[in-house]
Amino acid sequence: MLEFLKKHGKGILLCLAIAVPSWFLGKAFPIIGGAVIAILAGMVVTLLLRDKSGMEPGIRFVSKKVLQWAVILLGFGMDLNVVVQTGRQSLPIIVCTISVSLLVAFFLHRWMQIPGKVATLVGVGSSICGGSAIAATAPVIDADEEEVAQAISVIFFFNVLAALLFPALGQAIGFDTTSGEAFGIFAGTAVNDTSSVTATAATWDSMWNLGSATLDKAVTVKLTRTLAIIPITLVLAFLRTRREKQDGGNRVDFKKIFPFFILFFIAASIVTTVAVHFGVSASVFDPIKELSKFLIVLAMAAIGLNTNIVKLVRSGGKPIALGGCCWVSITAVSLLMQHLLGLM
Repeated sequence: MLEFLKKHGKGILLCLAIAVPSWFLGKAFPIIGGAVIAILAGMVVTLLLRDKSGMEPGIRFVSKKVLQWAVILLGFGMDLNVVVQTGRQSLPIIVCTISVSLLVAFFLHRWMQIPGKVATLVGVGSSICGGSAIAATAPVIDADEEEVAQAISVIFFFNVLAALLFPALGQAIGFDTTSGEAFGIFAGTAVNDTSSVTATAATWDSMWNLGSATLDKAVTVKLTRTLAIIPITLVLAFLRTRREKQDGGNRVDFKKIFPFFILFFIAASIVTTVAVHFGVSASVFDPIKELSKFLIVLAMAAIGLNTNIVKLVRSGGKPIALGGCCWVSITAVSLLMQHLLGLM
């Protein structure tokens, strides 16, 4: 333990020094969120630090291991019974939006020659659940800190746009203003990050005095989307194994890149589901869910510390265009599917 602290302590403390104020600022400005603030702060701090060689092991530990712990703890926010009930109504929309976004990311990656890992992270982040999906996918495809930072930045930009524009768009299109059902499904399927889903749905509730009806629906649909992390990471692990085998001609051990932390995520979801079934209040798991969110902020601080902001800005045009195309396609498919299913 002492050896671990000696080697990693300085880096972990630096990450905490950035993450704690970022966490509270994220609470004050939920439309931005603590994760984005932490990654930006980390980028600025790393420009000012002339020598962080003694901190690198700790920073690397936080950006890799702590990120996986955050995804595992995220599972405690999943009551699978609620997800199944909501899925009957929203699953066709979720499947279509995820499929279209991933296809758009794949074809634009080829056409615009965007690096494959960045395109994958943007596609997965746009279609599933923003930063959480990127956190789960990054270790599976062996993405580095700059690739993660680039994807998070793109997702953040379109999160803010969605939170600002979607309530007005919903009003213009003619969503039902006497119930939060339809707009809640739209917000839950077309906005990717939880903080922005919350901001978008809460705005609609306040516009039409719906209490928390829209917010409750949107968050539940969002939880259903989050489960897509499981098949996506498993498929990506398989594809990486096959590709490395073809490229190197050597047999790649699938177990070395298999996302075992996803199994713990599933186990955490099952624990919550069983506990709630036997009468335990879901609010018991709220502190663990909050810890998960804080660990994501902590990991983003570490990723920011390992990111060259100058290089990020210079190479940001194509990923932003990719994120925009994914965002527009998800929005269009969500609206189309709701119309076809008679939910609007």
